[in-house]
Amino acid sequence: MKMVIPNLLIIAGTGNKSGKTSMACRIIEQYRHLKIFGIKITPHFHEVTEGLVTILEESGYSVYEETNRETSKDTSRMLRAGAIKVYFAKVTDSTLEEAFFEILEHIPSKAPIICESPALRNYIEPGLFIIMNSPGINTNKDICHLQKLPHVVFTLENIDIIQPLPVTFQKNKWTCNK
Repeated sequence: MKMVIPNLLIIAGTGNKSGKTSMACRIIEQYRHLKIFGIKITPHFHEVTEGLVTILEESGYSVYEETNRETSKDTSRMLRAGAIKVYFAKVTDSTLEEAFFEILEHIPSKAPIICESPALRNYIEPGLFIIMNSPGINTNKDICHLQKLPHVVFTLENIDIIQPLPVTFQKNKWTCNK
């Protein structure tokens, strides 16, 4: 049985550039007053860039706090949108859960969290799971197994038009009125 975390919103995408970070930033901007925490978890082991402060480095994963608002990185964009703090983790499939729970140690228990990590949905039942659909992009990711789970679909074009987004955070839980 998956752990249920109602104050967690997970965003996945059907391809690269599908709008995952744009959606995260729109929600953060819309609910800036809630003091949202952002998380980005990736299996790609990029070089550590300026502004990433190391929290923990273990075999198979690293966790950082983003402090630089001025780059084009997804984590910087979340900070600029108004996230109170943003965490970044580089993981392997076998260390994803451990890295995520390490990050949760740094976030108040009922605080609103937005996480960009499709793979996390394999382990956690969030309050809301959003899939960003990118029909015109040919670098589609195989997330068919995730599409069988309860979710809401948006496109990058949707989130530019819909004002406000039909996403809410009430009683410590993310929901969607779509």
